[in-house]
Amino acid sequence: MSMTNFLKDILRQPLELQRALDYLSGVGRPGLDEAAVAINHAHHVYVTGIGASWHAALNAGSMFHSGGRPVYLHDAAELLHFATIPPDAAIIILSRSGRSAEIVGLLQKAHASRATVVGVTNASDGCLAREAQFPIVVPVGFDHGISVNTYSSLALAAGALASTTFKSFDPALVAQLMLSVAETIRLIPVWQEQIAESAWFAPTAYPYYFLARGASLGSCYEARLLWEEGAKMPATSMGTGAFRHGPQEIVTPGARFGMWIDATSMRNEDLSVVRDLGRLGASVMLIGQGLSGEAGDLVFRLPEMPRDWQFLTDIIPAQLGAEHLSRLAVLSFHYIRTNPESITVRTGKTR
Repeated sequence: MSMTNFLKDILRQPLELQRALDYLSGVGRPGLDEAAVAINHAHHVYVTGIGASWHAALNAGSMFHSGGRPVYLHDAAELLHFATIPPDAAIIILSRSGRSAEIVGLLQKAHASRATVVGVTNASDGCLAREAQFPIVVPVGFDHGISVNTYSSLALAAGALASTTFKSFDPALVAQLMLSVAETIRLIPVWQEQIAESAWFAPTAYPYYFLARGASLGSCYEARLLWEEGAKMPATSMGTGAFRHGPQEIVTPGARFGMWIDATSMRNEDLSVVRDLGRLGASVMLIGQGLSGEAGDLVFRLPEMPRDWQFLTDIIPAQLGAEHLSRLAVLSFHYIRTNPESITVRTGKTR
């Protein structure tokens, strides 16, 4: 089978991340510093986006909170239509194109409120890059359709911005991130082989649940979007704690769960959730650092990553999985079309 454009975009992602790191730590560093000063002087800080850009914002929001700098996290549509913005606020807006209707409207609202806008975008000619007081334009080759490189480069830039406000985006951190991304290049073929051999990916009626905490929560929500946009299959995403609190009652034999495990926080508790899911008959995919290969039904071990930065590469196994599942779904659909007698309804009879 020929390589899809979706897969081509995924495979070039590590190089695009390295390119973005070079830019943010070099030519783009003054822009980060200026934006960080504005954020630190603001009385209220919002972090927002819509679609995949909103998921990238969630990763940065977790980093701000971890560093003791509270921010308001609101989807751009909610912030546009259901919020009053104070004049002493700074709004960090993430948008790939900077042209979405919600982003254009939010820019107008922010200017009318006399709020400061920090724009994190991939398009230098978009409204966000032109109208933000502090534009951060991350150079990246645009994706063919589904957001891959534009998602991860925005997540990286927003993380670099958060880190800069704490004065921790220094050469030592950049070097660590570069090493982790380089190791990811070696791991991608390993992950592809795991995916090809795993029964976890199935174009069936199984529910798919994605669970995470902290800086991986954005990856969890992005995986859900990848399932819907790429594989054309419904999925659910939420925090692991919220799931354990209530919706755990949804677990049925054969249900698929994808979980991100943090390197340090709530690790034992989340691995306990994995064991509970296994006892209830669910099939669990795990993504994280330092995991045992027997910890789940499918385990993707990530390269070592600095604290709060796991999101930089932990979305890649999910992207590869969504692309694989999209091809399986096409084959399954073709088989059903050519073999309609294979469809079994609830009575157990064939049509």
